[in-house]
Amino acid sequence: MQHTDPSRNTRQQNIILLVLGTMIAIGPLSIDMYLPSFENIATDFQTTKAQVGVSLTSYFIGIAFGQLAYGPIMDKFGRKVPLLVGLVIYILSSLSCFYSPDIMWLIISRFFLAIGASAGMVAAKAVVRDIFPPEEVARAISFLMLIMGSAPIIAPTLGSFVIVHFSWQMIFMFLAFFAGLMFVSVLFFLPESITPDKTVELKIKQVVFKYKGIMQDKIFLSFSLAGSLTIGAMFAYISNAPILFMDRFHFTETQFGWMFGLNASGLIIGSQLNRLVLKRFSTFNLTLKISYILLVLGVVLFLNALFFSSFYITVISLFLILFLLGFQNPNTTALSLYPFTKRAGRASALVGCLKMCLGAVTSFIISLYTGISLVPMALTILVCLVLSSMLLIRFKRKEKAALALVNP
Repeated sequence: MQHTDPSRNTRQQNIILLVLGTMIAIGPLSIDMYLPSFENIATDFQTTKAQVGVSLTSYFIGIAFGQLAYGPIMDKFGRKVPLLVGLVIYILSSLSCFYSPDIMWLIISRFFLAIGASAGMVAAKAVVRDIFPPEEVARAISFLMLIMGSAPIIAPTLGSFVIVHFSWQMIFMFLAFFAGLMFVSVLFFLPESITPDKTVELKIKQVVFKYKGIMQDKIFLSFSLAGSLTIGAMFAYISNAPILFMDRFHFTETQFGWMFGLNASGLIIGSQLNRLVLKRFSTFNLTLKISYILLVLGVVLFLNALFFSSFYITVISLFLILFLLGFQNPNTTALSLYPFTKRAGRASALVGCLKMCLGAVTSFIISLYTGISLVPMALTILVCLVLSSMLLIRFKRKEKAALALVNP
């Protein structure tokens, strides 16, 4: 495997990052644009919001296992061609969502929508790992988050506008059009970043064996799980957001869009401050310190849910948690990919799979509790943050040799 010429100039790198960032924005757009439409979908299909929420869980399952499939495929055939195929799958699945005759059709279509979207999630991280040296990966991923981070801010407001003026189905027509634009940008502006490795096996037994080998790496296991748990906390919030704001706090679709976007802006601000702070702290030390602060915020959110249910404490706590996740997500991803060069595609896929699996689990847990109580969401978030912090602390105490590699 050959890395892209390290002399590639800054302008070319920025174009590549712009394409990758816009492309992986398809993921949050697919989630956040249709959140305000839960009530409309439930009404149209004569079902409950909880049942509509299953379409969110099916998306997380699809994007988890889709990434596992694309990992070895992108190592064998390169990044570009599988990415284009994934975008075609996404476009067709968006149209299927648009024409859904019932809730089950929508749930299944959302699964395949995620299969298409997962190609972009794998390719983006793998191309960054192909092009940039290890010490620059976290900053490059933070730059991607600046671009893709605008999606959670814009998406609910845009989704609310579409619902009010057209219908919830038109959200998926928009997504199909957006993916078409991404297809063109990838085709013409994204170069192939590796030499395809034809020796990569695609037999299921061999693929499972390779993934098992990656999971056995102590650095990968510690940071991928720690990062996945923080993503699980974030998706617990995302899954509960429509009920939290529209049912408990009586927001309209438009107000929900603005509030969701405000909270999502915390994620962007954090990811960009992360790029600056990394110039003064090592990636591991920063990640560990942030985990302690997240623990405190998780406790505050949970105690508020138990005793006060204050709107202001809830919103401020969630904003600060998302702000700090803007640090944790790129940093834990970069740390987990640190040991890999030749297997960057598979390692990237496995990171994404683990994150989406935790997202699927937490969103499913939230779907079981459809009432307006804040406790299920707050407890789920707290448990995820506690476990994530414990993994980081354990790594510091138990893996001295590995720690020396990632924290020089």
